[in-house]
Amino acid sequence: MALRRAATLLAAGLDVRVVAPAILPELAALPVRAERRPYAPADLSGARLVVAATDDAALNDAVAEQARAAGVLVNHAGEAGRGTLRFPAVAERAGVQVAVSTGRELPMLARALRESVQARLPDEAELRDWTARREAALTLAVTERAAALRALDADIRRAVGGAA
Repeated sequence: MALRRAATLLAAGLDVRVVAPAILPELAALPVRAERRPYAPADLSGARLVVAATDDAALNDAVAEQARAAGVLVNHAGEAGRGTLRFPAVAERAGVQVAVSTGRELPMLARALRESVQARLPDEAELRDWTARREAALTLAVTERAAALRALDADIRRAVGGAA
């Protein structure tokens, strides 16, 4: 969980610091500041966002509680309701990004929905084709434009499994 959260934060352009007695090699290989030691409440100083993602539920609870008390956004990886920030399940391909959040303690539902959406996302060539068709339609007279855009909409809906 910590590895995925760190990768998400790094992809968003954030600086990430990881504090833990043991850090997975895959996590340490990322451009994070790794501090191999136990967590201390002082680690919250200057933090704007905290992810409590250890294999120790009591520690995650303590970190989340201390972060909330300090006014720091916190994601509790084990129990989303104990945090103030949730990470959605994200499906992404060819510049299209869809985020799914259940708003509940059901990460498996969010994951299943993300996988379903991911399977339906268009590839780059299909997106280029649809974009070109839309741009061409916008140059047409009003009546022709409306018909071309309706046809494009129907094709896109069929391609992603929606009602045409």
